[in-house]
Amino acid sequence: MNKIGIIGAMEVELASLRKRLASPCEKKSGGLVFTEGTLNGVNVVLVKSGVGKVNAALCAQRLILEFGVSAIINTGIAGAMAHGLKVLDFVVSTDALYHDMDATGFGYKVTQIPQMECSDFDAAPELVELAKKAFDSLDELKGHSLVCGRIASGDQFISDKSVKEKIRTDCNPACVEMEGAAIAHAAYLSKVPFVIIRCMSDMADDSGESTYDFNEEAAADMSAALVYKMIQML
Repeated sequence: MNKIGIIGAMEVELASLRKRLASPCEKKSGGLVFTEGTLNGVNVVLVKSGVGKVNAALCAQRLILEFGVSAIINTGIAGAMAHGLKVLDFVVSTDALYHDMDATGFGYKVTQIPQMECSDFDAAPELVELAKKAFDSLDELKGHSLVCGRIASGDQFISDKSVKEKIRTDCNPACVEMEGAAIAHAAYLSKVPFVIIRCMSDMADDSGESTYDFNEEAAADMSAALVYKMIQML
């Protein structure tokens, strides 16, 4: 892979990677700051997209068109949905969709994007496998679990059990967050391989706000550590 784009919605999700970046060079474009450099000799572009689907999609598209990345890794935190998944466990995307896409009034299924052939965007299998191998090789992640599964995205911070159960019924995701599917959508349209890496900061329920605040930095650093190991193994 010639150049890898690495997106985090918030600076905390990129901070530890920035510290390891060699020969950093910043470029401002489209209201974003892109930092080119190398990680372990691999050309990368780091960028904070901002929170939410539109910010994420615009960021991914600019990475593809302006910076010519050959793959995208989205690193960050999420709320756990899969049974048995705990705070500080991991999800690696097999696919991603929008849990808040609802055109059922026009005869579409929940999550289905009107007039699109695809509404459920598949991650690159080779990047999924790389993430699994990297996870297994990191001693600091021993005692944590990794699940490969669906990621559901929407412009909501999920902190209500009833909302959580509806998303589980509609989408059956492993975790829920606010950017991954939009990045996946942009990558799919441009035929660029992607994978989404998420470390669980909360349980996406009514205890979510307190656990999120407590675990945000730890989860972000752990997700970034996994991404760095993936880069090392390329």
